[in-house]
Amino acid sequence: MASKRVTVFGGSGFLGRQIVKSLVVEGASIRVAVRHPERASFLKQMGRDGQIELVRADVWEESTVARAVKKSTSVINTVGHYVEKSGATFDAIHGQGAHNVARQARNAGVERLIHISGVGADPESDSPYVRARGIGEDLVKGAFEDVTILRPSVLFGPDDSFFNTLAGLARQTPALPLFGMGRTKLQPVFVGNVSEACVKVLADPSTQGKVYELGGPGIYTYKALMNLVLAHVGKRRALVPVPFFVWDALAALLSVLANPPVTRDQVKLMKSDNVVGEAALTLEDLGIDPTPVEEVLPIYIDGSTKSTTA
Repeated sequence: MASKRVTVFGGSGFLGRQIVKSLVVEGASIRVAVRHPERASFLKQMGRDGQIELVRADVWEESTVARAVKKSTSVINTVGHYVEKSGATFDAIHGQGAHNVARQARNAGVERLIHISGVGADPESDSPYVRARGIGEDLVKGAFEDVTILRPSVLFGPDDSFFNTLAGLARQTPALPLFGMGRTKLQPVFVGNVSEACVKVLADPSTQGKVYELGGPGIYTYKALMNLVLAHVGKRRALVPVPFFVWDALAALLSVLANPPVTRDQVKLMKSDNVVGEAALTLEDLGIDPTPVEEVLPIYIDGSTKSTTA
C-alpha cells in the first residue's frame, strides 16, 4: 500500500480521522478530501512530510470530486450526516453525493472503492435517513460494481458523539429520559475496528463487491448503555421512560430550530434495533476481533472523581 494513493472523503470527521491514522501506519499516500481543508490541517501531523495531502471537495459538486480522485488507486467515502441542514439533505449527501463519488472513482480508473453506510440501510424505510442510506448503496453499486460496503452500527471511541453526549447529560441533569422504555437494542462498534476494517478490505481483493455489517461483541438495550455510562461517570440518576409519541411531538416542536437537540428522524431511528444481521459478513470475517465497549469507555468517559450520591 506504500506506493498507492488513497483518497478519503470526509477524512477530518470522527471516523475519517481514524481511517487516515490507520492508513498512515500502512505507509499509504493519503489525499484527504473535505469541504474546508484549512480546518483539517491538523491531519498532516499524523504522517511524515508529504504523506498527507488536503484538497477541497464537496460530494455534491462533481467537478471537485473528480479532482479529488484523480490518480488515486483507492477511494474511501466516509461522508455522512445525521441532521439535515439547508442544502445538506440526506438525499444530497447519502444519495446523490455518494453516487457522485462512485461515478467519478470509476471514471478515474480507481481500483478499489469503500463506501461507508450504516446497519439497517434500507431504500424502503420510512426513516428519511435510513432510506437515503439504502438508496445511496444502490446508486453506488450501480456506478461502481465492485464497491465494498461497510455498515457500522453506532460508533464509539474518544471524541464520539454518542457516549460523550450521554455522559454530559449524566453529569448535568438529575434525571435522564429514555426512548420509550429504553429497550431498543444497539451494538456499538469501536471506531478503531472500523478503520482497521478499511485497511483489511483494501489489502484483500476477495472483499470486492461484498457488504459487511460491523458491530461490537455486545448487544445492549439503550437503558443498559445509560446505566453503563452512569457507572463510569460515578453518578446516580433517575432513568425516566418517555413514550415515543411524546418524543415525536417534542421533535416536531423543535424542528423550527437551526440546531434542534433531537429530530424527528432521530426519534424514528430509536424505534428500531440497530444490530448486525444474523447472516451478514462481519468484522470476524475480516479477521478482526471486535473491541468491547467496556474496554475503551473508561479511557474517555470516567469522571475524575467518582460519586455514589451526587
